[in-house]
Amino acid sequence: MPRVKIGPALPDRKSLDVEIARLRGLDVVELRARWQNSFGQPPAPHLPRHLLFRVLAYRLQADQLGDLDGESRRLLDRTGSPEDAGQRAVDFGRRNAELRPGTVLGRAWYGHMQRVTVLTDGFSWNGKTYPSLSKAAFAITGTRWNGPKFFGLRANPSKRTAP
Repeated sequence: MPRVKIGPALPDRKSLDVEIARLRGLDVVELRARWQNSFGQPPAPHLPRHLLFRVLAYRLQADQLGDLDGESRRLLDRTGSPEDAGQRAVDFGRRNAELRPGTVLGRAWYGHMQRVTVLTDGFSWNGKTYPSLSKAAFAITGTRWNGPKFFGLRANPSKRTAP
């Protein structure tokens, strides 16, 4: 008789979905207790319900379907703390948003091209000087805007250029 190698049982996706649905119905106290059972220590007291749920759901999936491979873990380990990553993103955005005096920024607004000139001490629009690009955008639109986003200086400018 030939030998047959039997591997581990395939994960039951339906039971995983049922378990995640049970998690979704738990309140914060029950999620914290479940965390204590799963990780052997209490969760950080500031974690809101939605994060407790997501981490526990991820752990269930990772236990049944497999966790990240070694290469992905090493990549994530090299990135450092979330705080460091956030600070690097802020610093990168500031470096890219530096504008030289004399630069003219344009944006179509209600069918008219609005041009703002970068000055050493602010931004000029229609003969008036504004201390920030957001103040200039407010003067143009009458509503609060993130100035760099309004003028398309952010990494994800809005798809619409005019209302």
